[in-house]
Amino acid sequence: MPYQTKSDLPDSVQNVLPAHAQEIYKEAFNSAWDQYKDPEDRRDDASREETAHRVAWAAVKNDYQKGDDDKWHKKK
Repeated sequence: MPYQTKSDLPDSVQNVLPAHAQEIYKEAFNSAWDQYKDPEDRRDDASREETAHRVAWAAVKNDYQKGDDDKWHKKK
């Protein structure tokens, strides 16, 4: 289900990503939620929610990477 605010995001996202990355995650998730509503548009047997989470993490990883300190940092 789409997220209205960053505080609605799962703890696993809120507790590890910086604020800007959370915003990217939220927007990408919501967009994918709409885009992949039809099962034939998804890969494998993934659920709509599972697909949206995968897309959201991929979007975050375009701009952020996990550092040696186990924290997410904006790519240079």
